Amino acid sequence: MMKFAKAKAEIAAETTLSEGWTRLSTYELDYTDSEGETHRLHREVYHRTPAATILLYDPKRSTVVLVKQFRLAPHLHGEPAFIIETPAGLLDGEEPEAAIRREAVEETGFRIRDVDFLFKAYSSPGSNTEVVHFFAAQIDTADRVSHGGGLDHEHEDIEVLEIPLDTAIAMIETGEICDMKTIILLQWAAMNRDKLT
Repeated sequence: MMKFAKAKAEIAAETTLSEGWTRLSTYELDYTDSEGETHRLHREVYHRTPAATILLYDPKRSTVVLVKQFRLAPHLHGEPAFIIETPAGLLDGEEPEAAIRREAVEETGFRIRDVDFLFKAYSSPGSNTEVVHFFAAQIDTADRVSHGGGLDHEHEDIEVLEIPLDTAIAMIETGEICDMKTIILLQWAAMNRDKLT
């Protein structure tokens, strides 16, 4: 018998605590555990729309294109707030591939020709509904159609970086790269170098 054969969850109540840029809810749920006992649990969940991120890789120069921008959460922890990341964004009602193509141009200025879907994953499933779609694409200097840097009307202030892949991977250990989705994609690249060329 599987451990969770008896387990189930039923939502008893939901209350919206905040609704702004996104929504924060508190839930009461009746969770029947693997032993068959039911417990009333209280949880808070941050509702985030799906997102997409991409590793842009230049096989001729063995470089990746990353972006750097201000992030409030590290700032609140008293840590460096300008974070190096893979380009990413919310789907905004688009299919994941269409959204990441749009975000890549907006943030980096690179137009993507061929894109590979890798996988999708929850960023923090204990408290966040966000699911992130991960992609990779080869680029070339000829693919750069603008300076990137984000959209002015969204007040994006983005620096575009081109970093050797090995250097970017080493920056994880030094703490210079601390964004989870970026670490995941760089580690994927380290394990799949043959797919990058």
